[in-house]
Order: sequence, then C-alpha cells, then structure tokens
Amino acid sequence: MTAGAFQVLFGVTQAFAMTISVGFIVYVIVIVVPYLRRKPAPAGNPEDFDWHFFVPCRDEEAVIGKTVRYLRTTFGAAHIWVVDDDSDDHTAQVVESLRRRDGAADPHVHLVRRRRPRARTGKGDALNAAYRALTEWYGEHIPWHTAIVAVVDADGEPAPDCLAVCSAEHLFGNDEIGAVQLDVWMGNRNTEPTRKGWWSRQFGLKLVQLQDMEFRTAIAAIQTSRGFTGTIALGGNGQFTRLSALRSIAGTEKTPWRGSLLEDFELGVHLLTAGWRTEFTVDSHVSQEGLYSMRRFLTQRTRWGQGTMQCGRYLRRIWDSPHVTTLGAAEMMYYLAQPWMQLLGSLIYPIPFLVLLFHAAGDPARMWHWISDGAWILFTVYAWFGLAPFAIWGPIYQVRCRRSKNMLRGIGMGLAYACYIYTFYITSWRALFRLLRGRNGWSKTRRNAESSAGTQGTGSTWPIHRSTG
Repeated sequence: MTAGAFQVLFGVTQAFAMTISVGFIVYVIVIVVPYLRRKPAPAGNPEDFDWHFFVPCRDEEAVIGKTVRYLRTTFGAAHIWVVDDDSDDHTAQVVESLRRRDGAADPHVHLVRRRRPRARTGKGDALNAAYRALTEWYGEHIPWHTAIVAVVDADGEPAPDCLAVCSAEHLFGNDEIGAVQLDVWMGNRNTEPTRKGWWSRQFGLKLVQLQDMEFRTAIAAIQTSRGFTGTIALGGNGQFTRLSALRSIAGTEKTPWRGSLLEDFELGVHLLTAGWRTEFTVDSHVSQEGLYSMRRFLTQRTRWGQGTMQCGRYLRRIWDSPHVTTLGAAEMMYYLAQPWMQLLGSLIYPIPFLVLLFHAAGDPARMWHWISDGAWILFTVYAWFGLAPFAIWGPIYQVRCRRSKNMLRGIGMGLAYACYIYTFYITSWRALFRLLRGRNGWSKTRRNAESSAGTQGTGSTWPIHRSTG
C-alpha cells in the first residue's frame, strides 16, 4: 500500500469513527444534565390503590423463599402472585410452604402453577398466566384503574417506600400514567463472592459494582432524558403497570405480554402506541442480584441484545402511532439500532489501527517519523473521544451514589466501565448468531446462590414463541 493510499484509508475510517464518537459525546452531555439536576418529588398515598406483585419463576428454589418473605412482611396489604413455570427444583414447594404456615392459608400469597406442554413457553406467557389468574380472582368487580401490577424478579427486593413513591401525583396519581419503572440497584454491590483466590473475588465484586453503576447512572440518565421524548422504557424488574393499561392491550386472549426476549421493552411499546404514558423514578428503587461471573453476564446481555433485535419489528408500529411524537419515535429507533451500531462499530473502529500496523510492518522508519511528527495527537484525541463518554460515569457514580469524594477511585471506575461497555460488542455478535440460527430460547442465568454444579434447571433454556405483535 502506497503512502498516499494509506493516508486516505486511515483518514476516512478515522473520520467516520470520530464522527460517531463526537455524536455520542453530545448525546451523553444531553442526558447527563437533566439527570444531575433532577430533584426528589413528593410521595403519595399507597392506600389509594390495590397492589399486586407478579414473580415469574423457573427453578428459583435458591432465592424465592427470601423474596416472598420480604414482599409479605414489607408490603402487608399487597398480594404476591408467584408463577411457577413447571420448575424442575422445589420452587413450588417452597412457595406452598410459605402459603400455609401454622396450618392456615395466607390469603395474600398466591401460587400460579403451569404444566408442560403449556409451560416453559416464555416469561411473557408466565406473566400472562398471572394476569388471567388475578382477573379471575377479582371476579366481576375489578378495580381496573386503581389496581397496580408490579413485576419483580425472583431475587428482587423493592424498596419499602416504593408504593408511596409510585402513588405520587405525577405518577399513578395521574390517570394518564399507565406504567412506572423504578431505578434498579445491585443489592450485592458491597458483598464479595465466596470464591477461592483474592483476585477472583475482587473481579467478581467489581463486575457487580459496574452493573450497579450502569443502572444507577447511565441507564437512569437515559430514562430521565426519555421523559422529554415520552418514551420511557420498562424493565423486567421493578416494573409497575396499571391493570387497566394491561387490559387495553391484552386483547381477547388476555395476553398483555408478548413473545420477545425483551418482553419488558415490548410491553412499553404496546402501552405507548396505545396512548398510555410511562414514567421513571429514582426516588425509589428495586434491588436485584448482580452477577459475579463474566460468563453469566455475557449470557444475560446476549439475551438482552437479541431481544432488542427482535423488537425491531415494531418500528413501523412506532412510526405510525399518533401517540408517539417524531422525536420519541427517533429516540426509540436509536435504542433499537444500538446492537446493530455496535456490530458496525466493531468493524469500523479497528480499521485505523490495523492499517497502521500493516503500514508499520512494511516501513517502520517512515511510520515512526509520521507518528513523531504529530500523528500521535490524532491517536490521543481518538482514544479520549472513545473513552470519555463512558469514563464520565465513574466520578458521577462515586459522588452521587457512593457518597464518596475519592475522585481517583471514581476515575478508575470510569475507565473500568469503558472496558465493561466494550463487552457489548461481543454480546451483539453472539446475539446476531443466535438470531440467524433461529435460537430464540431463553437462556436462564444461574443465580449466585446456586452451586457451581447448578440446580436441575440451570443448563436449560426458556423457549419463546414468536408474536406478530
């Protein structure tokens, strides 16, 4: 390759990569400002509503007992609906023992059991089973508009004040609000894993803290900014939805949840396009279990990436909806494009460095002269633009969430977070390969409390069926 051709190729690819990086920096600045300026809002009266917790379970013996006890003692007036999706372990038996303590049945704990072949057809179907059981339990007089359904993971612990926060005038106190998403925290962010070896324990702990930082800073900031576009997304944990909103999209088959691997985002799409508003709050939170294992983490994020790709089929619905603004549709399209942009970025970003290495191998002296003559500035700027949008969250997390003024640790967390984010290039490719091969099963992420050998259901998948939407 001639020097001229090298400079042209290097310049074009670097300019393209820099354009994407600059655009992303502007985006980060736009979402950081409202996140940092947000102030707590007054709470409401939870007695104005009926509260129901849906807890979908598949082989959750290790954690479900603790979760049910927590929900029952913390939210005394709420009903807990545990859906056992034909578990291979003792999930159902654990819940049943909690339902019948001291010889009497607890009217606030309900067990919805599904059996194969109708079971194990997806998390959405498990939630639909709970929805039907709830409406049947109410009978003829259902308080559609004041009954609130909260989806909680089998390891989830909503904060004790979450019902009061969700009852606020700007949340469910507003009849136009169909759903509210809580902030998500990692409950084990300060707990080292029980592993052999100091390095292994520290790596697991830092991985959990990076997950905590991701949800409490970057994702919280994105959700806050979505308040301006009216496109706040729902998560699989800490998701509160008005029963009347679920009914409006359930149809005759009573299936408000659909068949995507990202059933939470999918639910939000259907609510928004049906005319409901969604909201997000950091005034309360739900705690869940962060993953110590990189392998489990990659499995989880591959599933999320594949689910995002599947939800691309709703682009036409979003653009055609009179209830979604042009700005909102553009924001949702940007979100749905993320895994595809990561695939493109993984091909574009390395090109300047590969070209540089190729040219350096052919003429090292000339390459060294080129770098020392000022080209090093380009690489410095290139690296800064690539790291800054991610590294900024470290100091923010340290000050806002950890309540610490240790900026060196914050900078270190920010740089670690930049490396953490680059794992999404791996998971996007894995998601694409699974999609192309038609592997749409739900790969269950094993809990930290389960042994390395796993429970009987550990190695299985939670299959889904396609929904026409």
